[in-house]
Amino acid sequence: MIERVEVSVFTTTAWTAVDSGGHRHPSAEHEVREAVLEITDSDGVVGRVQVHPDQVRPAVLEAYVRPVLVGADPWDRERLWRLMARRQRGSHGRFTDRALGFVDTALWDLVGKRAELPVWKLLGGARSSIPAYASTMCGDSIPGGLSTPADYASFAKQLVDQGYRAIKLHTWMPPVAGAPSVRADIEACAAVRDAVGAGVALMLDANHWYSRTEALELGKALEELDFYWFEEPMEEASTSSYRWLADQLLIPVIGPEVAWGKHMSRAEWVVSGACDILRAGPTDVGGITPTVKAVHLAEAFNVDCEIHGDGSASLAVLGGTDAGRWYERGLLHPHHDFDRVPPHRLAAVDPLDGAGNVTLPTSPGLGDAWNVEHIRSHTVERW
Repeated sequence: MIERVEVSVFTTTAWTAVDSGGHRHPSAEHEVREAVLEITDSDGVVGRVQVHPDQVRPAVLEAYVRPVLVGADPWDRERLWRLMARRQRGSHGRFTDRALGFVDTALWDLVGKRAELPVWKLLGGARSSIPAYASTMCGDSIPGGLSTPADYASFAKQLVDQGYRAIKLHTWMPPVAGAPSVRADIEACAAVRDAVGAGVALMLDANHWYSRTEALELGKALEELDFYWFEEPMEEASTSSYRWLADQLLIPVIGPEVAWGKHMSRAEWVVSGACDILRAGPTDVGGITPTVKAVHLAEAFNVDCEIHGDGSASLAVLGGTDAGRWYERGLLHPHHDFDRVPPHRLAAVDPLDGAGNVTLPTSPGLGDAWNVEHIRSHTVERW
């Protein structure tokens, strides 16, 4: 039975920072606060997931999580997920889908460890490795970074040399001067295609800033450049705008990424024709449990479902269900060492091999290698 649900806030080291628009960029090494959610059963087995300190607050745990989990059987994940999802109705937005997703993910880690199996095996064991696509950071004004189309082209060549056979661009976003710009996006995409040739799959995430006509102009250009998909060019609350766009483009439109509504909203996107490829991820739809529902929903309609975001939870869904052609690895940048392991971890969960593939972890649970000693010795707050 579950005995404790706790969050530990600890200090660690980072070498990226977020700008005023919420976009991550390289930075000087600095101290940050991170947090880990831990669910512990009566035998002392612990399920863990990393969270942002602001995403699972003490009041949320006390009001919406502990009343459901403490004393419950962790194997009852479907029942527990539904009970927590129903409690969201009275939370007035405080108990978010993201917070629910973290709790559900930690439960899967716990039961995987109890079963002494990787979570992807519990989910079905469809494959033991998956090709990765390189997902870049957003554009910037850093010299030699991602400040020009030529920068993107040069970086794309580096990524191909590392083994990647697919690359997704995030281009310039506010507060970068002049962003967003359809013309600049097209120039960057053209430069990358010219740099890597026809044998590399390319995608664009336009980050939902454009109008319908701007999105259509950009989508038509991507068709000419033989891009594989077009992601999030408009505000996702407007499903009719995405249906309008998908009807006029040959390039597959993928979505939604951040739309509220768990797997139910994904069903609406599929049946309304708002997307050609479905998008879902454990941090977007409320955990591993509803992400698997979205995967099977897409399968029933003969629609691909690509999993959003990197990390062990996304890998578990990809390995367990055979969803998606690629694993999203990133965010990547010429000035950022993505493979450097932070102090609160012992190893990366998704090392890339020379052929551009990520092998699924074989250790029980999700496969994250935590430096528990660092977390404990650097904990500054616990609830």
